[in-house]
Formats: sequence, structure tokens, C-alpha cells
Amino acid sequence: MSVELRPMPNSGAVASAPQSDEEDGNTLIHTMPPTDKGAAAWKFLLSSFVIEALLWGFPLTFGVFQEYYSSQPQFEGDFNIAVIGTVSTSIYFLGAPLAAPVVKRFHRYQKHMVVIGWAMCVASLVGASFATSIAGLIATQGVLYGFGFLMLYFPVLRMLNEWFVARRGLAYGVLYAGGGFSGVGMPFLLQVLLSKYGYQTTLRAVAVAQFLGVAPILHMIKGRLPPSPHGAMRMFDVSFLRQPLFYCFALSNLFQGFAYYIPSLYLPSYASAIGLSGTMGALLLAAHNLATVFGQIGFGWLSDHTNNVFMLIFVSSFTSAVAAFTLWGFAHSLPLLVIFALVFGMFAGGFLINWPKFGAMLSDDPQPVYSMMAFGKGIGNLATGPNTAGSLTKPKAMRSFAVSIALLSFLATGSVAQNNGITPVTCQPETVNCDSTADCEAKGKLGGFPCPAGSGQNDADCWIASSSDPSVQMTVQCWCCKASSKKMFRA
Repeated sequence: MSVELRPMPNSGAVASAPQSDEEDGNTLIHTMPPTDKGAAAWKFLLSSFVIEALLWGFPLTFGVFQEYYSSQPQFEGDFNIAVIGTVSTSIYFLGAPLAAPVVKRFHRYQKHMVVIGWAMCVASLVGASFATSIAGLIATQGVLYGFGFLMLYFPVLRMLNEWFVARRGLAYGVLYAGGGFSGVGMPFLLQVLLSKYGYQTTLRAVAVAQFLGVAPILHMIKGRLPPSPHGAMRMFDVSFLRQPLFYCFALSNLFQGFAYYIPSLYLPSYASAIGLSGTMGALLLAAHNLATVFGQIGFGWLSDHTNNVFMLIFVSSFTSAVAAFTLWGFAHSLPLLVIFALVFGMFAGGFLINWPKFGAMLSDDPQPVYSMMAFGKGIGNLATGPNTAGSLTKPKAMRSFAVSIALLSFLATGSVAQNNGITPVTCQPETVNCDSTADCEAKGKLGGFPCPAGSGQNDADCWIASSSDPSVQMTVQCWCCKASSKKMFRA
């Protein structure tokens, strides 16, 4: 759990106060840039958005490459084409449980990880432009690109958690929307480039764009907190693995992962199978990605303003199920497919915004929970990619496959709410006395606000959200029994 102090202007009382070693330590805390606001925080979020748009948006538009590769004589009929796109996205998810503790252990090198990962992504596309077989494309555009993105992305996520606390859901929504935003125009651009110049030139052009687009904003990718000399000694908290609620979340997330990436991979191929042009396939992919932008930002905002994460999961999963059952399976025309792409993109895309919320509910540090959710989504993505390549051009097969997975996700969500007795309990505001900033931090970390007996909930998770003055009076944001309240720590 992070302890975030917002700096406030110095007061006369502090100037006349006796100096001490403890105050010298407090000075460092108060000179940190604020969380959730300020130029530095928004610059970081903007630069993260650009990285997401350029580097994650590319594999999300692989459906255009899928259709192109399938139409080339040297690749035609090779069902392993789907492996390229599946691997490039799955490595990030499946590697999350390993990447998260590495980034935490080597916190001082996280900027270096971003640069190396970015270079690997660019190099992978250059290498793929020289590949003449599907195996070569899998190794470069798939495997190498996936590992490069994994290396750069988790440092970005850890830095995002440092910059945004109270508005973390919105920040994640804006970050994730980057991939959807680029996916609005990128499918059309890639489709034109592929048809005119072929995949070799197109891949090289994308590599140049990723290099020139990211290089100018790298200086804004930096953490809010200074590197800790004791970072290597920190333990990776896995106590959430003992909580049944984690496995309910994980099961729901796994089922949702089975279906989420299917539209982005196969909508263009499905459109071609029912007689639509390649341009119309790119249009469907763009509509899906545009809806994802609004869905992720919207669900991110909602996650910051509601305590009922189960309702958010319900809305996301149930609406996705209805869309798959009533729209895609019966669609034989462009208008119905566009409606499906918009509805599914908006609501299914908003599901992963709940991951930081899961982390806040289950652990002091949300990153381990996030990494396990990503791992589950990767399993679903990897399992459904190549295995569904032949069936998803058939409307009836697509309908039964997508709706069964979406409904399983909905049922898993319902079991979470029913079997775990999740009932928000409102905490009463309190004033807690402490001797110093360090004492307030310690009490904030330890909670000290027990939940009612029989509620089945952990004690409060608290973090310092702001300080009203340098004499150490701090407003603390708490999650007590999963309900938000504010408490005052006063030294």
C-alpha cells in the first residue's frame, strides 16, 4: 500500500518550530510532486497514453495482418497465422506474474526497462519485415514483440500507481484507451499500406513510427517516488492467495479472457467470409476500438466513484453476452456487425479496468493482484486464438462459442457477490493522534480501524491522500470494509 502525501504551502508555524532530524525527513516528503493532479502527473499520463497507443495498439489491430497473410500464396492455408497475434498479446499477460516482482525488486532501473523494451519492439518489427515464413513472423512479430512490450509496460504501470491514487481508475482508463484510440485509424492505414506495399514495407514503416513517436516523450516517463536503496529487499506480497475472493475474481476474469480478443482478431476475417471487403473489415475493427476507448475511460471513472465493483463486472459481462448472442451470431450484414463491434467493444473493454480495484480490495499492493489477473487473461487469450481460427467464420459456431463464455463470466461474477457476503459497511470519520509523519504513515499502513465483527472483511486499508499543512495534519483515504471514507491523522 502506498502512502501518498500532498505538499502544501509552508506556514509561519513551521518557520518558528524547532528543527529536528525528523523534520528534515518530512521535508523530503513534502517536496514530492502531488498525486492525482499537477503538471508532472498529467505529463506522465499523456506519455503513457502515447506508448499505449503506438506499442499496444499495433498488436490489437493484428486482424488486418491476419486477413492479409491468409490471402498471400506463400502463407495461404496456414492456420498458424493466428499464433502471431495471439503470442504478441499473450506474452504480456502470461509474463505478468514474473515481471511485476522483478520491477519491484529493481525499482531504480525501471526507466532502463522501458527503454530496452521499446527498442525490442522496434527491432522485432524490423526483423519481421525480413521474415519469409510464418515461423519467422511468429518469432519476431509475435514472440520478440511480446517480450519487448512486457519489459516496458510493467514499469509504466508501477509508475502510474505512484502518480495516481484517488483517481487511479480514471488514470488506468485513459491509459488503456490509448490502444483503442490508435485502433480507430490504424486498421485503415495498415490495410492501405499492406495492399499497396506489402507486409515488409508496412512493418518497417510501423517500426519507424514507433521509434519517432516514443523517443520525444521518454523524458516524461519517470516515477514520482525516488528510488529506494532498500528496494531489492522488499518482499512481494502474495497473502491475497489465501483469500477465497481472489479465486472468484480470477475465475470470472479467466472466462472473460476467453472471449475478449476474439473480435479484434477475427472481425476482418468474418467480414470477408460473408462477402464484405477488406476496407469494411477494417471499419469493424476501428468501430470496436473506438468503443473500447469510451468504455475504458467510462468504467475507469465509475470505478473511482463507486464501491460496488460487482455491479461493474455484471454490466460489463452481461451486456457482452447479450451482444454476442443477439448480434454477431445472427449478423449477415455490415450494420449489425458495426452495432456488435460498438457494444462489445464498450462493455467488454471496460472489464479489465476493474483489475486495480481488485488489487485494492485484496492487498496493500495492487500490483501482484493485477499481474495474476493479467496471467488469467493471457491463458484465455492463448487458448482461444489458434484453436478458433477455423470455426469463427461460421455464424452459428461463433454465436455458441462467444455467448457461452460471456455467460460463464456472468455466472462467476454472480457467485462472487452471493457466496462471499460482500456488504459495504460505512466507516465513521475519526481523528487519530500520532507523534510525527512517520508515526502517521505507520498507523495509516496498519489500518487501526477494525471492521464490524462478522462482516467477513479485513480491517481498513488506508493511505495518506493529502496533508493540510506541514505541521502534519493529514487527511487519509481509507477503504474500511470496502467502503470509502476519510479520516484525519493529526500529529
